[in-house]
Amino acid sequence: MIRTSRTLNLGGRILVLDRPQVMGILNLTPDSFYAASRALAEDDIRRRARQIRDEGAAWADVGAYSSRPGADDVPPEEEMKRLRLGLSLLRDELGDEFPVSVDTFRADVARMCVEEYGVQMVNDIGGGQLDRDMFSTVAALHVPYVLMHMQGTPATMQHAPSYDDLLRELFIFFSRRLEALYALGVPDVIVDPGFGFGKTLEQNYQLMSHLSDFQELGCPMLVGVSRKSMICRLLDVTPDEALNGTTVLHTVALQRGADFLRVHDVRPAVEAVKILSQIL
Repeated sequence: MIRTSRTLNLGGRILVLDRPQVMGILNLTPDSFYAASRALAEDDIRRRARQIRDEGAAWADVGAYSSRPGADDVPPEEEMKRLRLGLSLLRDELGDEFPVSVDTFRADVARMCVEEYGVQMVNDIGGGQLDRDMFSTVAALHVPYVLMHMQGTPATMQHAPSYDDLLRELFIFFSRRLEALYALGVPDVIVDPGFGFGKTLEQNYQLMSHLSDFQELGCPMLVGVSRKSMICRLLDVTPDEALNGTTVLHTVALQRGADFLRVHDVRPAVEAVKILSQIL
């Protein structure tokens, strides 16, 4: 959990990353893998936005395209429609200053969210590989960018993922993508190893055991393991029963240098950060 003081530029407001940030997930989808995270009706969206704030999250991460294996494709127009509703209600509840990231791999969707709703960060599961315009769009928008690794696409990523050398291949991926982003003038990049995105159970835990190695990239690091199958399959539990396992992995991730935790359950993650900060 030892970290140097790093910063993100949020539209001219400088955020100092001297403490891990908790991001509360707001899913505007009918088919996300964890049913309790879904918010489609206006009252549910408002309620979830207030919960994210009141339980102590530093960010809300809003998505309208489920990336679970086998999820249905969502046309760009439908993704934008869901996000326009969700972001307008979220801004009404939380105001314009509360940091929001949009979880999308589409450049046009990212642009709409930043330009129309003041979203402060783009969280791209595709790492710029699912939309060739994403990197140039983020550069033009001047917002921080979450660069995630995924093997394949959401539809294919869990069809027998295979690596000759998992860690080496991820480091090569991040090094090349970071070079491209820096060349375009994107200074604020957060790396996300992509737990559950094109990795087997064993590969996910190999990544976790070597998580601190990714600090060598010189970027803040985001970890998203909340209630995922790497917990459910190992412990033989459902996503509804996976909070304890999630908190264990959050604690490990924090000890190995995670700067952001993307979570369904805000309060337990905030408490983990507080306790570890007190100890360390």
